[in-house]
Amino acid sequence: MAATLAATALAGQAQEKTLSIIPEPVEITVTGQGEYLIQRSTAIRMSESDLAFSAMYLADYINRYLGIPLQTEIPKNNKSRNKALTASQSIIPGNQEQPCITLINRKNSDVHGGYQLEITSTKGIIIEGNDEAGVFYGVQTLIQLLPTRAGVLPILPAVQINDYPRFAYRGMHLDVVRHFFPVSFIKKYIDYLALHKLNYFHWHLTDDQAWRVEMKCRPELTEKGSVREGEIFGLYPGKYQALPYGGYYTHEEVKEVIRYAADRHITVIPEIDIPGHCMAVLATYPQFSTTPDEPKKAALTWGIFNKFNNVLAPKPEVFDFLKDVFSELCDLFPGQYIHVGGDECAKRWWQESEETQQFMREHSLRDEKALQSYFIHYVQGVVNAKGKTLIGWDEILEGGISEDCVVMNWRRPEFGKKALRTGHRTIFTCSAWSYFNLKESRIQPEIGPRGPLSLEKVYEFQIVPDSLTTQQQELVWGAQGCLWTEYIPTTWKAEFAVFPRMSALAENVWSPLEKKDWTNFARKIEMQFERYELWGARYSEAFFRTQDIERKR
Repeated sequence: MAATLAATALAGQAQEKTLSIIPEPVEITVTGQGEYLIQRSTAIRMSESDLAFSAMYLADYINRYLGIPLQTEIPKNNKSRNKALTASQSIIPGNQEQPCITLINRKNSDVHGGYQLEITSTKGIIIEGNDEAGVFYGVQTLIQLLPTRAGVLPILPAVQINDYPRFAYRGMHLDVVRHFFPVSFIKKYIDYLALHKLNYFHWHLTDDQAWRVEMKCRPELTEKGSVREGEIFGLYPGKYQALPYGGYYTHEEVKEVIRYAADRHITVIPEIDIPGHCMAVLATYPQFSTTPDEPKKAALTWGIFNKFNNVLAPKPEVFDFLKDVFSELCDLFPGQYIHVGGDECAKRWWQESEETQQFMREHSLRDEKALQSYFIHYVQGVVNAKGKTLIGWDEILEGGISEDCVVMNWRRPEFGKKALRTGHRTIFTCSAWSYFNLKESRIQPEIGPRGPLSLEKVYEFQIVPDSLTTQQQELVWGAQGCLWTEYIPTTWKAEFAVFPRMSALAENVWSPLEKKDWTNFARKIEMQFERYELWGARYSEAFFRTQDIERKR
């Protein structure tokens, strides 16, 4: 017995020394007052039935990855819409005197998503959230205190953690246009966001290459616009094959994804790209272009198309189309935000169209930038009428937009500063720091022709630029990582591209500036790789090779 107790104590001490939480919490205190072992008899209790999902999420994780089924006790007044995640969980009353895992929603007015986590040998584990989201984020932190392989006893050190997010917007983007991913992977991707305490999923659904979401008002969009004639293998120009490529999401599939994300306190933001990047629209409705007599088809390659017409013409039937589509999109997606794209519009097609130039004269539009803004204003009116808020890439600033539009800064940070100076809430997702389709290092297998974007560079990205007034700093809503999939045709390659850089992003958007430390993060990331393996996620090992090179120097 003495030997067993000694081994247990040593195990607890070892786990304490390797305490590794990503993103780094605001405050961690290792009290040194014993430890707590999670075992089969451990119960998960909650203050109210609305926390049932968080409780069962935790029970499912521990059972799935560590092989330890727990008892989940849901209050009798359960009215939660959440269902058990697996049939192996028990919902039974336990011994109220035994230490357990307790979830409490304090429902206070403190920072949204904040929580406190305490582990003691006498009470077990107590997670108190400022709200439901806070409880869920506390569960994510607890998960990061667990072993990274089944069979290792989950002996947790006595700690006190106080934590809350730095930014309200913590996002990840996924392009499903250039390459299509099934709903099963979309859910998996959302799970990855949840494990990193990210709370917005930006779903890029249309572009030159395809239209990926069903529109009841315009069924032709997916009948014709969701399929392209061929597929490129390898880096551009690559090897072209006449291999029809397509796919789209039905309304029911979209609603399924939205529900799945909402359970994990993630808001889905759909993007419908206009007035440029519309070759898939024009393949369906060639009359919507400035060159309606020319043949149209969805793009077969990538890039900005000055050689092919991909912009909408300012015609009455086009504006009717935009009203129909964005009205239905607002009804389909319950979140507050709708992304309109608005980037990389090839304005030469407007310049060369006399009909378009006449429209500009009639509406006193001084140039093509003003015409682009006209489109954005029109869609904003549709979105606002539905009680929603518009988001667009930073080009929407060029012709002027109203202050209630949110700007997503993808180009140089200077464009984000401009948005802040003009009074717009701004999300920073600057490509040089936040585009995970850039290869991580020059010595890794390429996932695209551009890069490198190292783990450290993602981590060190300065989200709040210098030289901002206090008011401008308050308009920095947060930051986002993006995954464009021109050269990412498979789910394993998508995972390879985002990991480990999603972890660096997560700490950058969650943790206080004074808690950020690259040396400490580099230590923690080694255990994070073990978690990736536990989850069955593919990941890049470029960080290890870079570290080896640095050590040899």
